[in-house]
Amino acid sequence: MRLLFVEDDKPLAEVLSRRLSGAGHAVDCFARCSDAESAWLMAPYDLAIVDVMLEDGDGRDLVRTVRRRGVMTPILMLTARDESGDRVRGLDAGADDYLLKPFAFD
Repeated sequence: MRLLFVEDDKPLAEVLSRRLSGAGHAVDCFARCSDAESAWLMAPYDLAIVDVMLEDGDGRDLVRTVRRRGVMTPILMLTARDESGDRVRGLDAGADDYLLKPFAFD
């Protein structure tokens, strides 16, 4: 699978990218919404994993933008924001699922 991973926590991005690559996936990792959006609109991905709080914006806005452009890639929001309202806003933005940090790799 080809995965888009949008995460600005460098240690987490490196570890998770390595684990996903080790499992046989091709991973394109970006720390900024703007870079991820450009890549996402140019290449097909099988799955996108998107953090909510990014250095240049909100991952939910990125999700809304690509959904409005017709991108139907399954999206997993990955965030430390654990209020039920945060989950609802992530799903309403167009995410398919929502995973809280910290999480177990297994």
